[in-house]
Amino acid sequence: MKPTLFVLAAGMGSRYGGLKQLDGLGPNGETIMDYSIYDAIQSGFGKIVFVIRKDFESDFREKILSKYEGHIPVAVVFQSTDKLPEGYTCPDERSKPWGTNHAVLMGADAINEPFAVINADDFYGRNAYQVMAADLMRSRSGKGDYSMVGFRVGNTMTENGSVARGVCQTKDGYLTDVVERTAISYDQNHNIVFTDENGVIQTLQPATPVSMNFWGFTPDYFDYSAREFKKFLDKDINTPKAEFFIPLCVDSLIKSGEASVKVLDTDSKWFGVTYAADRQGVVEKLAALHADGTYPAKLF
Repeated sequence: MKPTLFVLAAGMGSRYGGLKQLDGLGPNGETIMDYSIYDAIQSGFGKIVFVIRKDFESDFREKILSKYEGHIPVAVVFQSTDKLPEGYTCPDERSKPWGTNHAVLMGADAINEPFAVINADDFYGRNAYQVMAADLMRSRSGKGDYSMVGFRVGNTMTENGSVARGVCQTKDGYLTDVVERTAISYDQNHNIVFTDENGVIQTLQPATPVSMNFWGFTPDYFDYSAREFKKFLDKDINTPKAEFFIPLCVDSLIKSGEASVKVLDTDSKWFGVTYAADRQGVVEKLAALHADGTYPAKLF
């Protein structure tokens, strides 16, 4: 059974100031998402599911989905703040979405096979899709057998400021902990550093695995997520900025012993437009990937 790629795109309209500004960074105006879909198809994924906001559905279908028709089956699901379990009501003051793992829950009725989760606006690289597709197609003996792509932190940096990354601790190739570090940057000697909670500057080796929100799950994850989301709401439904993130849910399942997460190594180099100054570098990198034959002149 071919795995599904689940693309988190609900933040797209607000983040880009409307879909019309979905940035064309490739030589022919390709978006970062176009490369993700192309790489997924090349790597053996069989379906794409997008989670978006209902208010830009028609724009999204016309400008985005129409490109992929005939290349791979696609489906759309919707995230909104009022999509809560029975018995829960969204507080009036809540405007912020409920977070990435709430977005994942929206796919429960559309996905019945192993699936990967990615951000719409991150370039992950072909090898990342290859290692994830291969892992999702292996046989499993039970529930809670998950994976994530562990990018080497040195392959995820920008020269234009700091980045936030989920720094992973592993044992025997499996995830034991993800700690969100919000300001990882280069120092004057080009070492990769961050300041820990005690104010101490820590150095990260370039090969340290970090999470870039590229996860591999089986459908039982929806049941676990629904349960964990209720726990989250019981605690934080009236906290306007609290969000139910994927690492939060995964960490809870690891700690309870209900899940294990295999960390898949990749030599892929992540890039994205974290800062306006990053844009030109991304344009140049994509042009080079077309020039060397990694990508054809026209993706779709």
